[in-house]
Amino acid sequence: MAAENLTIAAPMTLATQYLELLPENPLKEPFRDAWEGMLQNYSKFQIATWGSLLVHEIVYFGVCLPAFLFQFIPFMQRFKIQDDKPEEFSKQWKCFKLILFNHFFIQLPLICGTYVFTEMFSIPYDWQHMPTWYNLALRVLGCAIIEDTWHYFLHQALHHKRIYKHIHKVHHFYQAPFGMTAEYAHPAETLILGMGFFWGILLLCNHFILMWVWVSIRLIETIDVHSGYDVPYLNIFHLIPFYGGSRFHDFHHRNFIGNYSSTFTWWDKIFGTDQQYKEFLLKETEAKKTQ
Repeated sequence: MAAENLTIAAPMTLATQYLELLPENPLKEPFRDAWEGMLQNYSKFQIATWGSLLVHEIVYFGVCLPAFLFQFIPFMQRFKIQDDKPEEFSKQWKCFKLILFNHFFIQLPLICGTYVFTEMFSIPYDWQHMPTWYNLALRVLGCAIIEDTWHYFLHQALHHKRIYKHIHKVHHFYQAPFGMTAEYAHPAETLILGMGFFWGILLLCNHFILMWVWVSIRLIETIDVHSGYDVPYLNIFHLIPFYGGSRFHDFHHRNFIGNYSSTFTWWDKIFGTDQQYKEFLLKETEAKKTQ
């Protein structure tokens, strides 16, 4: 028995020594100081409500900005998916106004609910309980899978002929989407599809930081697929297996049928709702060969 313990302990000791030799993350200490400073200067309620709203607005409009600027850069037009439909300022302004309404009158009350959630389930805010980066990454992935599943089935339901014209038609006002249209939707749709975001939080949240990281990743992803541009080599999301991307979702806006998933492609593959997209890609490939 003693020999077995030595056999097990040896590699564990070597692994510990190896980890100690790894360089310390230079961003860890500044991040810890900033986080602890935030906790000292603001209450949990302020952090969970106004802090979360600030994170949402900065990430949303910050990520929307590049695609908005692309329309003024001739070089970037080669990456526009529906290049025969240029952006129009009047439509962008209309989108911006509804976005602000949804953010402050629909989403802000939901954001305030996160404080109640953290208090009810004793979700920690402190640095001592901060999860490791890989633990956080796995939980974000879990949230993405849960949200994508919810989104696929509820999104498809919103396309039912008896429901579509009353709710989801608002989002499909833009057949050639651009970044800001990611959250351009009927208030009822904001609530219905938005619930998919919170299911993962309810099941997987072990620290308040998960809410900010998850909302940031989700916003970046949904703005990417609505951007109207497919810029190769720069999008790290395409390194994720089964990631749909802007071309996948852009076809949904163009075609109205199929490609119902928000992030991944497996539900569309399983149920065959990507068939028209596959046929479209085949025709597009043949047309390029002919040219």
